[in-house]
Amino acid sequence: MAFNNQQSDNQDRLNNIVQRYEQAKSRRSHWESHWQDCYDYALPERGNFTHFDIPGSRKTQNLYDGTAMDSVDQLAASLLGNLTPPWTGWFGFKPGPELNKQEAQDIAPLLEDIGKTIQAHLDRSNFNVEMHQCFLDLAVGGTATLFFEETAPGAFSAFKFTSVPLHDVILEEGDKGFLDNAFRVLSLTLAQIEKKYPAAEIPERIYREGTKDSQARFKVLESVLPEKGVYAFTAILLEDTTPILLFEGVFNESPAISFRWMKSSGEVYGRSPVMKALPDIKTANKVVELILKNASIAVTGIWQADDDGVLNPANIELKPGAVIPKAVGSQGLKALEMPGRFDVSELILNDLRGRIRHALLTDKLGPVAGGRMTATEIIERSSEMALLLGATYGRLQSELLTPLIQRAFSILKRRGEIPDIELDGRYVALDYRSPLARIQGQKNVQNILLWLDSLSAMGAGAAASVNVPNTVKHLAEALGVPNDLIQKEIIPAQIISEDILLNDEIGEGSDVLPQ
Repeated sequence: MAFNNQQSDNQDRLNNIVQRYEQAKSRRSHWESHWQDCYDYALPERGNFTHFDIPGSRKTQNLYDGTAMDSVDQLAASLLGNLTPPWTGWFGFKPGPELNKQEAQDIAPLLEDIGKTIQAHLDRSNFNVEMHQCFLDLAVGGTATLFFEETAPGAFSAFKFTSVPLHDVILEEGDKGFLDNAFRVLSLTLAQIEKKYPAAEIPERIYREGTKDSQARFKVLESVLPEKGVYAFTAILLEDTTPILLFEGVFNESPAISFRWMKSSGEVYGRSPVMKALPDIKTANKVVELILKNASIAVTGIWQADDDGVLNPANIELKPGAVIPKAVGSQGLKALEMPGRFDVSELILNDLRGRIRHALLTDKLGPVAGGRMTATEIIERSSEMALLLGATYGRLQSELLTPLIQRAFSILKRRGEIPDIELDGRYVALDYRSPLARIQGQKNVQNILLWLDSLSAMGAGAAASVNVPNTVKHLAEALGVPNDLIQKEIIPAQIISEDILLNDEIGEGSDVLPQ
């Protein structure tokens, strides 16, 4: 009896998950037409919300202007290079505020080794490839999802990443304001199901059908839902009338990391820069189409002819060397004068393309055309970029970077590759070292350097008031210098100068030691 009650409870739980997925999918339906427009004009090879997608099919036959597609590629590449640059230490760990000075010095080398270990696994994995795809979805759809899985022991990297397209994921906002609840529907063959869920009990009908046709595909629903401080992962087969459990597990951190470009009040999914520029993108596409039609008319012309019984307009070919017959005394074929010119289209198109590039931050993040930039220009462009992306970077830091590093930390700690310490922010804290994160501290570094220059100009008395060890430590943290490059005991400049003077007075080769 107890077994039957437990089985009934499990079936009710599966039914609730499927029902919750259907409700979330229904709430998402009003976004799909909007997303389809964005992907059709900016990333046509990745969006298939309202129509069936055939792999390898042409998807740009109705596009005449590639400004949006080029700007999206540049924005995604710039985000990758400024947030998670490949083969570069864009994060680290530092002692938390709860540790005293001596404890912080003792643990700093260990934290540097932990950061290098996690970075090595990321570099050996497919992180950079999948992260770039996520940034493409983020720029076009406003929401992206990265699925973070652990590989089998002995693999080249402990991490495996999958960029889940926006049309394949259904999201819900959790209690903390993050996209903690995620659903994904997979279309798998029987062999793929057996490989992905080796302990699953597959129904006889599914097994028989999959054995008969090796290419037959079945729908599998994967859900990640928070429960009592952990994340419950459930895989359900949806082919039968009743859901069938394939696999269930518990994670300390969510394997589905979803993040947004910008969030409007009351909305679950994010809004993208392409959505803001969509009117200009559509207009530019139409203007280029009209320009091409006008150019075709200008090349071939529009002609008129008298029906004199000799000239047959259906058999006329307008090409060099063609001989067109006509009746004696008739005008034959005559060009029709155009009522006006379309030169104003170039002015409109240049203005539209400029607004598209500005909305997609191409003129802020992209390479500078022309000569080399001066140092002042680099600083000003960096400051302007920090202002434009300040809110977006703050959201990406909390929704993408922090969960990503926490999950990587948890996986390697469970595998025994890093020490068993807690990444809680009090004793061990995250240190973001990406180029965009360092822009925030550049102004502070400039102020400190200006202050030091001013003190040096005032004389030795003013320079002696500088706390050299703390100043060096603060500048190193602001510039992202690893802790193992900083000397633990820094000798102040004043003591060094006194030692040099004393040695000069004693003379080279003297046996008298300074007291």
